[in-house]
Amino acid sequence: MKTLHDWGLLVLRAGTSILLMTHGWSKFERLLEGLTSPEGVEWVDWLGIPPSVWLALTVLGEFIAPVFILIGFKTRWAAVPAAITMGAAAFVVHWEDSLGDKEHALLFFIPLLAIFLLGPGRWSFDKR
Repeated sequence: MKTLHDWGLLVLRAGTSILLMTHGWSKFERLLEGLTSPEGVEWVDWLGIPPSVWLALTVLGEFIAPVFILIGFKTRWAAVPAAITMGAAAFVVHWEDSLGDKEHALLFFIPLLAIFLLGPGRWSFDKR
C-alpha cells in the first residue's frame, strides 16, 4: 500500500505542477515583454505595489514554485507561494466573480494545499 500512496503523491505533484506551469509560462513571457517594452508591465495594481512586482510574484507562484514541486525539491516550501497565488486569484482578484469564474483558481488551490500537508512522497529530491 505504501507504494500506491507514493504513486498517488507523484501523480498529484506532477499533474498539478505541469498544468499550473502552462499558466505560469505565459505570465513569465508577459513579464519579460513588459520589462523590455516602453509601456511597461500591465498587471494588477493593488495596495500601491507596482504591477511588475505583482506579476513577478505571480510568476513565482505559477511557474517557479511548480518546477520545485514537480521535482520534489523543497516541496512543502514551494507549495506555499503557489497556493497563496491561487488563493489570491480566487479570493482577491476574482472576489466578486461567480463561483464558475473562481473555480479554475480553486482547482489549483486545493491540490496545492494537499501537497503542502502531505509532502512530496518517496519519489522526490526531498526524500533522497
